[in-house]
Amino acid sequence: MNILYLDCSAGIAGDMTVAALIDLGAPLQMVSDGLNTLSLPPASFAIGTERTSRGGIAATRFDVSFHEHHHHRHYPDIVALIDASNLAAPVKERSQRIFRRLAEAEALVHGVPLEQVHFHEVGAIDSIVDIVGTAICLDALDVAELYASALPYGRGWVETAHGRLPVPAPATAELMRGLQVADDPLPGEWVTPTGAAIVASLATATGKAPAMRITAVGHGAGSRDCPERPNLLRAVLGEAATADDEIMVVETHLDDMNPELLGFVMERLFAEGALDVAFSPLQMKKNRPGTKLTVITPRKGLDRLGRLILTETTAIGLRYHPVERMTLARASEERAISLGMVRVKVITGLDGSHRIAPEYEECRRLAAEAGLPLHEVYRIVERETAGSPKS
Repeated sequence: MNILYLDCSAGIAGDMTVAALIDLGAPLQMVSDGLNTLSLPPASFAIGTERTSRGGIAATRFDVSFHEHHHHRHYPDIVALIDASNLAAPVKERSQRIFRRLAEAEALVHGVPLEQVHFHEVGAIDSIVDIVGTAICLDALDVAELYASALPYGRGWVETAHGRLPVPAPATAELMRGLQVADDPLPGEWVTPTGAAIVASLATATGKAPAMRITAVGHGAGSRDCPERPNLLRAVLGEAATADDEIMVVETHLDDMNPELLGFVMERLFAEGALDVAFSPLQMKKNRPGTKLTVITPRKGLDRLGRLILTETTAIGLRYHPVERMTLARASEERAISLGMVRVKVITGLDGSHRIAPEYEECRRLAAEAGLPLHEVYRIVERETAGSPKS
C-alpha cells in the first residue's frame, strides 16, 4: 500500500492529476479500459498523453478530446452512470466521493437540493473522464492514503457558464473549506473545481508532506505554459513509514464549555483513532476556571481529529506539534482465568521480561458478570495471568 503526496503549489486540475499519476506509472491503457465501461455515447471522447515540459521540467500532458457539447447532467445521472459501470469497487467509491463533494458544493452555492444539481463544465465528458480517470490511476498505483500541499488561492476573474466570476469560483471556494490555502501573487485560476474536489474528498490532510520513503516522482502538465512559473502538479509516491510514524500532540483551552459534554468528546476522539486523550484543569484569563484538552494522534489522524474537536467543542482554534517518543512492545492477548476468558495487555520490557496489564473494559465486564468489586477482579486477573500461556 502506498502514500501519495500532491504538491499543488502551482495549482491542480483534474487533467493535471491524471497526467501526474500516469507519469508515476499508472498505465494509460488501464485508464482507457476503465472509462470504456461507462455508458457514455459511442465515440464521445478520446484520451491520450504526450511528453512535454514546463519551465524546463519534463512532464506528461493528459489530453481529452470530446464530441459532446453543453450536455448538462444532473448529479443522480452521474451516480447512475458510475454505478452501472464495470469499474472496480474502490474506483467507484472514490469517483462517487469526488462527485458527491462537488454536488454538495454546487448545491450550497446555488441554493438547490442535491438531487437538482446539474453540472456544466464539471458534468461534461472531459471532467467525468478526469475524475474517474484519477480514481482508476489511484487504484492502479495501490494508493492507500492521499495528502496534498496547501492550495494556491488565486486571484482575478474566470469565465464560467454562469458568467464572469471572481477567483476562486464560488464552488471552488466552498470546496476549499477546511483545507489549507496559500496566497498567490499571480492572477488566474490555478485550482479548478475538479482539482479542489479531488483534494477535498480524498486527502487525509493538507499542508506538510507525510512521513514516507519516496519511491517515485511524477509531473502532470497544465494546459497553459506560464513564463512566471512551471504550470505543473507534482505527485510524490512513497511507502508508509514504520512503527516510528510521526506522532502529533494537539491542544486547546476551553473555558466556556459545559463539562458534562467533555466525556462524550473523549469517547468520540478515541473512536476516531486518538492514541490518548487527557483533560487538565486550568486557571485562565479573567480568572476563569478552564480545561486543557490534550490529544495524541498519529499524523495521519490530525486533520480528522482536529475537525472533530472544532465541531464537538467550543474551541475556535487548536495548537499542534510533532513529538518523538520511545515505546515498549505491547500486544493484546486472551487468557483463561477462573472467571472466564479475559483480554489483557502484555508489555515487553527492554530486558525481554513481560508484565501483564489488565484491560479496564474487560475487568468491568467480569465484575458485572461475577458480582464482584472491580478492584477484586483486577487482583484476580493480575494473579492468575502472571506467567500464564496464551490461550
